[in-house]
Amino acid sequence: MIVSFANEMNGTWFPWSGTFYGGEKPAPGGGFQGPETFKAAWRHVVDRVRARRATNVKWVLHLMDFSMPNEEWNLAAEYYPGADYVDWLGLSLYGSQFPSDNRYPDFASCFDWPYTELTELDPTKPIMLCEWSVGEFPDKGDKGEWIRGAFRTMANTAKYPRLKAAVFWHERWQNSADTKDESAAENAGKYSDLRVNSSPGAQRAYRECVADPIFLERPGNGFETRVVKPSVQ
Repeated sequence: MIVSFANEMNGTWFPWSGTFYGGEKPAPGGGFQGPETFKAAWRHVVDRVRARRATNVKWVLHLMDFSMPNEEWNLAAEYYPGADYVDWLGLSLYGSQFPSDNRYPDFASCFDWPYTELTELDPTKPIMLCEWSVGEFPDKGDKGEWIRGAFRTMANTAKYPRLKAAVFWHERWQNSADTKDESAAENAGKYSDLRVNSSPGAQRAYRECVADPIFLERPGNGFETRVVKPSVQ
């Protein structure tokens, strides 16, 4: 079992965000209050699970691709609880999710720096693309081609040798105006369809790309060192 605990803590949309626990304020023992509080909580949870002798659990430190706010105190390195407490390093990466978003950003350019940032946390930990997807917005671009570009990037083992697993975020929702997002009014009532089968073109692209033999049907005993077929969550 791979556990993604308190994910995307370097954003501002979850209650465990470092922003809500002191943010950039100096911590008593050094560092910043927000990230230091998160790391203490992470270690506490992992220690409790291990104390119960749960030996079949792996822990993935699951960040957002680009920190929000993108400031020094909120970067990935500040949240790393240490090699003894992390088995995998992970991130979320999305293309356009809302009708008000701009045109589809290029997957490779969005992935390159966050991947590099994670590799700098530890020299050996495997990396997981914990969440990835894009909405179906024909006026912004071709979702099928965006998916193909994502798969080409993931399959580039020469450039990204430590990417070992990926999970496609398969979801559709209706946007509400009852949020703090500035674009909520513009998106209210409209749908965000991130499903793999949101259109025949998107489904065909995913089906063809995931058939690449580089992706495994299921993890094996040594799956930490091999690429696992991107599944749908």
